[in-house]
Amino acid sequence: MRYAERLQQRIQKTGSRLCVGLDPRPGDGGVDFARNFLRQVVGETAIWAAAFKPNMAYFEAMGIEGIQLLEEILAEIPDEVPVILDAKRSDIGETQKYYAQGYFERWNVDAVTLNPFLGYDSLEPFLDWEGKGVYLLAVTSNPGSADFQRQQLADGRSVFELVTALGDRAAEEKRKTDVGYVVGLTNAADVLAKIPDAPLLVPGLGAQGGDLDSLATAKRSAPDVINVSRGILYAGDERGFGSRAKFWADKIAAAYPSA
Repeated sequence: MRYAERLQQRIQKTGSRLCVGLDPRPGDGGVDFARNFLRQVVGETAIWAAAFKPNMAYFEAMGIEGIQLLEEILAEIPDEVPVILDAKRSDIGETQKYYAQGYFERWNVDAVTLNPFLGYDSLEPFLDWEGKGVYLLAVTSNPGSADFQRQQLADGRSVFELVTALGDRAAEEKRKTDVGYVVGLTNAADVLAKIPDAPLLVPGLGAQGGDLDSLATAKRSAPDVINVSRGILYAGDERGFGSRAKFWADKIAAAYPSA
C-alpha cells in the first residue's frame, strides 16, 4: 500500500486530519521527564491523531539520550498511526542515502520532511521506498518564506512552484515514494491554487494563528493533515492532552471534512 493510501485510510477511520506534533521540552526534568510526558501525550491523543510528527530538533537538543528516547517513542506509537519525522534533511546523494536508510529502514517511519533546495538528485535516495512518503518544504509558515519561497521568477512562476515540479517529476517517473508538500497555514491563502493535489503537511494552526478557511475553500481531495503542537502539548489550560486533541480535531473537521 502506498503512503498516501494508508494516510487516507487513517483519516477516514478517525474522521480526523489532525497531526499531533511531538516537540518535547525537557526543561529541568531532563530525558526522564520528556519520556513520561511523551508517553502520556501519545496515549491520550492517538485516538484523534491522523498522524504523529516528532520534530528531530527537540530530541537532538537532549543529545544521545534524546535520540534514544526518539527510538523508544517511535516503537511505542500505535502501528495504525502514521509517523511523519520532521527532519527537514538536505544533502548530496551519498549522505542522503544514509539519511533515508536510517529513517525508513532503521526507524521505519512512514514519511520524512525534506528541504528540496539542493535539487532533484538530492531527493532521489528517498524516492524508491515502497509505502513511504516525503514532504518537500514548499511554503513554510514563517514570515521568511517570502524571502525565497514566494518570490516570483522571470517566467511568472514562484520559487515554490519549482519545488512542486520536483514532485510532479517523481510522479511521472512512477517512483515508489509518495511526494507531498509542507504548506504553512499562515501563508496558504495565496498559494494553494498553485499547489498540486498531493498530500500536504500543514503547520501554522493554533499558536501561529493560521486560518483554516483557506483550506476549506480549496476543494482538495488529497490526504492533507494539519499539525498542532503547542496547542496540544503546551496550551497552559486545565484540559488534558486528549481533550485538547479532540478540540483541534473537531475544529479542523468542521472547516475541512475528512472525506
